Amino acid sequence: MRDPYTVLGVAKSASAADVKKAFRKLAKQYHPDRNPDDPKAKERFSEVNAAYELLGDEAKRAQFDRGEIDAEGKPRFQGFEGFANRGRGAGAGGFHEGFETFTWGGGGGRQAGAGAGGFSAEDLFSNLFGGGTAGFREPPRSGGGFRSSTPPRPGQDVSIEAAVPFATWAKGGKARVTLADGREVDVTIPAGIDEGKAIRLKGQGYASPNGGRPGDALITVRVIPHPQIRAEGNNLRVDVPITLYEAVLGAKVRVPTVSGAVEVTVPPRTTGTRTLRLKGKGIKNEAGTGDLLVSLRIVLPDGPDAELEALARRMQDGAPYDPRKNSA
Repeated sequence: MRDPYTVLGVAKSASAADVKKAFRKLAKQYHPDRNPDDPKAKERFSEVNAAYELLGDEAKRAQFDRGEIDAEGKPRFQGFEGFANRGRGAGAGGFHEGFETFTWGGGGGRQAGAGAGGFSAEDLFSNLFGGGTAGFREPPRSGGGFRSSTPPRPGQDVSIEAAVPFATWAKGGKARVTLADGREVDVTIPAGIDEGKAIRLKGQGYASPNGGRPGDALITVRVIPHPQIRAEGNNLRVDVPITLYEAVLGAKVRVPTVSGAVEVTVPPRTTGTRTLRLKGKGIKNEAGTGDLLVSLRIVLPDGPDAELEALARRMQDGAPYDPRKNSA
């Protein structure tokens, strides 16, 4: 793979935020879903994912910058100690024709034409490891090269927050979220799911750098509060203001629910502590079906009202009553 900094188009001094921003832009640009007729876009998309897999990881990025790993995340070969100073004209036991003339001995014999100063693969590993090569096996070849022994690694998971309207959360439904590669998908929100709980989308995280399965997307739910309705377990509660005359005479009032407003009957002589229950209008999930609790709140008119005050005085003088007589 090319230099990951070149792939993402950022400098080596780029911050983690700049690297992430560049990745998201390119991933969105080259995503196969947006380029179904361009086979090169898929290759570019994979290259961008692999580059971010390395540069998006602080530890891997530091290893790459120090030259400890290559662009694919594999350890770099540093060479055997002492080889760098040996070349043509070395003394006995040196490489007279350079390291490029070294060949693997198929049966443990010396390379063709080697004299007393030459040596075979068997000699090399015997000198390096201080013993015989009885346990040494030639690495398996694939297409003329060494087969990688690195097992496929899964891609990284990505955490995404989904802001869900209260009504959608209470009823259950769909919420649109933007994934790490810029794609937008609809996520199913279970009714009444605990806020902060994550929904796992398999295979929607970052791609693997070496052919493993992709990571997952973890969608964390954040509920947007409703201006009037609140949750109490599987029940919902709403405060509904009514006038003094509606409380005394009775009335029909509109009450908001998560599925739209409904009309509710307020019985005559309703007190300000009365709660009406609308069965089945709460949250429905595996835990059961809740109700909507309507708390009635009597509200007096704004400003002074001479007639209302006169009525109150007549009641106080002629028909007083004590609502607190049973209180402690």
